[in-house]
Amino acid sequence: MSQRHTFDLAPAAELKPWVERALAQAKAGGATQADASVAVTRGLSLSVRKGEVESVEFHHDRELSLEVFFGPRAGSASTGDISERGLKQAVEAACAIAKASGQDACNGLADAKRMATSIPDLSLDHPWSISTDEAIEHARAGEAAALGVTGVAQTEGASLHSSRGIEIYGNSHGFLAERTGSNHYLSCSAIAGTGERMQRDDWYTASRDPRALEAAPAVGRRAGERAVARLGSKPLTTRSAPVLFAPDLARGLFGSYAGAIAGGALYRKASFLLDKLGERIFAPFVNISQQPFLPCAAASASFDNEGVATANRTMIENGVLKGWLLGSYSARKLGLETTGNAGGVYNLVVEPGTQGFDALVREMGEGLVVTELMGQGVNTVTGDYSRGAAGFWVENGAIAYPVQEITIAGNLLEMYQNIKAIGNDTDIRGGIRCGSVLIEPMMIAGR
Repeated sequence: MSQRHTFDLAPAAELKPWVERALAQAKAGGATQADASVAVTRGLSLSVRKGEVESVEFHHDRELSLEVFFGPRAGSASTGDISERGLKQAVEAACAIAKASGQDACNGLADAKRMATSIPDLSLDHPWSISTDEAIEHARAGEAAALGVTGVAQTEGASLHSSRGIEIYGNSHGFLAERTGSNHYLSCSAIAGTGERMQRDDWYTASRDPRALEAAPAVGRRAGERAVARLGSKPLTTRSAPVLFAPDLARGLFGSYAGAIAGGALYRKASFLLDKLGERIFAPFVNISQQPFLPCAAASASFDNEGVATANRTMIENGVLKGWLLGSYSARKLGLETTGNAGGVYNLVVEPGTQGFDALVREMGEGLVVTELMGQGVNTVTGDYSRGAAGFWVENGAIAYPVQEITIAGNLLEMYQNIKAIGNDTDIRGGIRCGSVLIEPMMIAGR
């Protein structure tokens, strides 16, 4: 049996002095403000195919980064050389860049009064005591289960990833705090059929806590069953019909919403939701919140990338847009205050409905279930949406046959307002939590 790994991290007490020295040297170099962070990540990633190990990689990444401000001028630098020499060079580089940069009155740290004063334990760090041999066997078990599904001819392999990280962040307001976290992931990709009839699909499980992962055989079986279900896929003729997005794909709809309310898109006037604050942009039953303190969740955090305290927030109430996602820079650009969202949104939670996936299929009656999307056809300026898709055609409230080679299109603002139902099958694997989403109608382009 190979050695077990828990990927022990350097104690915070060893890393905090590097942040403090970076801030002190920046001040000595003439900076009026500065912030700095040290991040260390350790982990294991491996993949198997046909029962054989394709790759095993151990990661040990270290980075020190800082940003300095000389009044309205800003400069930043980073280094993987966490030594006195590396630190000195990074500080000198950041200061030189700042001195040569143009002035921008919006530069600077977030207000000192907004710094987080409470750092609760959010249960984000769960080491996985696992040996390399055990990790390989998990991946093999996933692939074997996929191959055991009738109709699966081969696989693209199975992968396992396990890592832990720690970050120390501090700034010249005197804020200094740490956050640690783990990430564990297991996936499998299966191929069903032969020749031109081959279809592929995959499945994965992810959690900060390895005890919450689906068993490897279950992941493999799900991947295999998904691939087999797509055998015999055929195109549709062009039509307008309801579309039901599976939960893992519905996340993308709300990800586009989050991108459109982010400060950078707003002050650049590159958002289809510009000037929509206070207006109803979703169906009237849709409620969305930010919940940064969910234990063990993928995007939980008690402070953002500037040290500003995060907060539970109502983002959409009864379909109405209630707020933006702003860091200090974008907030100043807009004449507003930071919302504590430097670095993005912290657990965007879409309130679930009362029906499960099968019930939504029955409610739809006739339409398209989307299980795969292709391409990047989302225009965040206009909201125009056009993606290649595959999935299943529904007739009489039941899945009739698999479909492919189609495109679904619409405008996000209209799509949001045409949401007819949200499922209670919430996918909690990522930073956006939502169930299936039924939208009607949408344009489906085919033959």
